[in-house]
Amino acid sequence: MEKITDFYGSMVFDDRIMKATLSEKVYKSLKRTIDRGTPLDISVANAVAAAMKDWAIEKGATHYTHWFQPMTGVTAEKHDSFISPAPDGRVIMEFSGKELVKGEPDASSFPSGGLRATFEARGYTAWDPTSYAFIKDGTLYIPTAFCSYTGEALDKKVPLLRSMEAINKQALRILKLFGNTKVKSIKTSVGPEQEYFLVDRDMWKKRKDLIMTGRTLFGAMPPKGQEMDDHYFGSIKPRVAEYMADLDRELWKLGILAKTKHNEVAPAQHELAPIYDTTNIAADHNQLTMEVMQKVALRHNLVCLLHEKPFAGVNGSGKHNNWSISTDQGENLLSPGETPAENAQFLLFLAAVIKAVDDYQDLLRLSVATAGNDHRLGANEAPPAVISIFLGDELTAVLNAIETDTPYGGTKKEKMQLGVDVLPKFSKDTTDRNRTSPFAFTGNKFEFRMLGSSNSISCANIHLNAAVAEVLKQFADELETAKDFNSAMHDLIKRTIKEHKRIIFNGNGYDDEWIKEAEKRGLMNLKTTADAMPHICDKKNVDMLTAHGIFTEAEIFSRRDIMLENYIKTVNIEAVTMVDMARKEIIPAVAKFASDTASAVAVKKSVAEVACKYETKLVSELSALIDEMDTATSELESAVSKLKDITDIIKASEFVRDTMLSAMDKLRSAADKAETMTAEDYYPFPTYDKLLFGV
Repeated sequence: MEKITDFYGSMVFDDRIMKATLSEKVYKSLKRTIDRGTPLDISVANAVAAAMKDWAIEKGATHYTHWFQPMTGVTAEKHDSFISPAPDGRVIMEFSGKELVKGEPDASSFPSGGLRATFEARGYTAWDPTSYAFIKDGTLYIPTAFCSYTGEALDKKVPLLRSMEAINKQALRILKLFGNTKVKSIKTSVGPEQEYFLVDRDMWKKRKDLIMTGRTLFGAMPPKGQEMDDHYFGSIKPRVAEYMADLDRELWKLGILAKTKHNEVAPAQHELAPIYDTTNIAADHNQLTMEVMQKVALRHNLVCLLHEKPFAGVNGSGKHNNWSISTDQGENLLSPGETPAENAQFLLFLAAVIKAVDDYQDLLRLSVATAGNDHRLGANEAPPAVISIFLGDELTAVLNAIETDTPYGGTKKEKMQLGVDVLPKFSKDTTDRNRTSPFAFTGNKFEFRMLGSSNSISCANIHLNAAVAEVLKQFADELETAKDFNSAMHDLIKRTIKEHKRIIFNGNGYDDEWIKEAEKRGLMNLKTTADAMPHICDKKNVDMLTAHGIFTEAEIFSRRDIMLENYIKTVNIEAVTMVDMARKEIIPAVAKFASDTASAVAVKKSVAEVACKYETKLVSELSALIDEMDTATSELESAVSKLKDITDIIKASEFVRDTMLSAMDKLRSAADKAETMTAEDYYPFPTYDKLLFGV
């Protein structure tokens, strides 16, 4: 039997392959570029390209592609073959350093938010050597950044890499204050847990809403949903187990560290969790994971649904972004230490995260805002739309002691002076987990739990990295000029706790009382994408993001427009699909059932004088629902028509939020009620019970 270690990473041009195929000089030069960001010499690029091509061809590849992440929410690729014409009429296989380092896809058809006119087509892709190339489906994939002819970032990788450099720069300043000069670089790492649903493909084909939008726009709850909690961590069904095994194998071949798999809370819902990786690599791997999940599902006659809320009434799917920050010496800066200095350093970085999340709660919220995720956040299954931090009882008590200059635990000291006192050893497991918190400290990392299942993790990590970098800069600016570092650090942490403790909440995030309390604390409650996204253009956010070089001002405004346009288009497609399904499928089916029932009543009454109370009442109620659906469909059609006339993107998004979504809810309510009263044989597509329990 083949061992995992025999094929793991077999389709990746990783460090092992580079060592084996490159000269020592070329390998060392490339490693300097990867580890330290030094410029890549063209001679090195040519040598790498030649080795990469030979390795790829040996693995059966015939083409290469620059693989990038435009603002569409999915990845993009253009495939070119290795062949070049030879003088004798045959072909030779070529791949140059220039082709490796730079590509030129058409940029005009990708979202730019007004940065580029349609006739300005030129765009460039640039190789990201920190993310390994890989082979998939006979093509060599080269992870790249994507920018316009004039240099604007048109993707998610460029600003993510910029944000990683920003936090690296500022965190190094902090470590130097502690006398640490050995560390040369600091990187954030992420382990994104991925939730998803599996449904039978034959049933999926009969649902126009699933095909067009990725979620069910109609559907009444079945007699059993998730209320028994028997699916969570339950035994995995054979068909699903076969899929998971196949998926693991494909991901392992691509060097993706798929580690954990299990059933989630809702029927037909599952989760896959990888081991941590550097943030930009984790982002690449997560995009690839979602693609492979969907492709492998088709082999098993299944469909993998990555929408945040594919079924109303049962839990939706999220993506938990486990974020940490570490040095090139292997030190986790969010892990408590053994000495006073180490604990002081930990508390300083912890304070920086607390302040960053409070100061930039709007950026974190909008970084996860999509039409799909709006259905999930705050729905008693996911964190609320209000940002807060969970620290647990022990850490909260430590921070309270620092803030109030009171003893902590067993200490008898009147005052806790950081850098002098030895704090009690912190333990990862002294406090229970809080699954309702949007941003929870879990021992040596923070779990940002608001991301939607189909989201790129890049957006959330761009803003999280940027916010923390800004606060670290503020801390470094203050501490670098201090006469007494320990005293200044103590005062800084104390002041930070006092000014930002409103963001700390260790209770039940699902409780309505918390939302009221959050409002009293002055925390933001940005419930929808239309509420959240415009805040990216607030002056404080523009100033911060441009100061660290994460975005230019033009890029910020373009992203607001791109994301709002995506929100508007997504909901509009759903509305048009609902109208189509109601007019062509649901209303005719219910009307046919009502008509047949009425005919049966007439026959019964003609044969014998019977009351037919049930049938008469049923026909009457169905007729009323048919009229209600017809009226609601017309209202939704009217909303779709009105949306076309709104040219201002902010006003259009607000119209979608206030008018279109409520019209959709009204139509669905009537249709779902009609479904519960219509004979199963008449209903035009598979219902929830078949979809959720059909695998």
